Amino acid sequence: METASLKRIRSAHLDALAKLYEVDKSAWESMHQLAKDASELGWWSKYKDVFSATGLPSFEVEASFIRVYEAQVVPGLLQTPSYTRAVFLGTNAYSEERIQRHVQARMERQEILDRLYPPEYAAIIDEVALRRHAGGTIVMQEQFQHLIHMATRPNIAIQVLPFSAGMHAANLGSFQIMEFPEPSDPTIGYAETPTSTLYVEGPDEIRRYDAMWREASSAALTVAQTIDFVRDVSESLED
Repeated sequence: METASLKRIRSAHLDALAKLYEVDKSAWESMHQLAKDASELGWWSKYKDVFSATGLPSFEVEASFIRVYEAQVVPGLLQTPSYTRAVFLGTNAYSEERIQRHVQARMERQEILDRLYPPEYAAIIDEVALRRHAGGTIVMQEQFQHLIHMATRPNIAIQVLPFSAGMHAANLGSFQIMEFPEPSDPTIGYAETPTSTLYVEGPDEIRRYDAMWREASSAALTVAQTIDFVRDVSESLED
């Protein structure tokens, strides 16, 4: 189990490479400085007040496959600006200025799904997230239409876990699993609470996260069924 201090570029990896290629001390120091700069100079560095020590965007930008289970709200990478704003406004914990910062940061975070070579992204959304209104009818309908649109992308799979599924493997809360293109980079599990952020990469822990996600996915609606379901929920708001 590890905290948010986990980094993609580890000193041990650099040291092993330096030893392998017989790098001198000056080059070794330069390598470590470049690694340090790389971890600090991503777009998220200007949002340190938003992401604090979580470092989540630095992992997402490198991931080749991201899986999410979200129990309470629409996943962050699939939110519209108005929905994001409504979610933070509903917490009664942020000033208007802080809310706007969070909205801006989240929209930039979503850009990984629009890049030339985006990651595969698979999200399971509990039905409660669709039934809990944020910002009113117009905001929710806009969010539902966005989900339907995103679900048609070839690299994105969205499934709704309906109430009819009953109890399921992921009942303990929301989490995210990130896999990376380099075989040497371990898969990372991510979860957060109101006061802390958790990263795990131990094989046993990852197997547990993977099992929870797969079991929840098996109990959820298919992508096609999900699109119909979301459309029905959206239309029900007009009644």
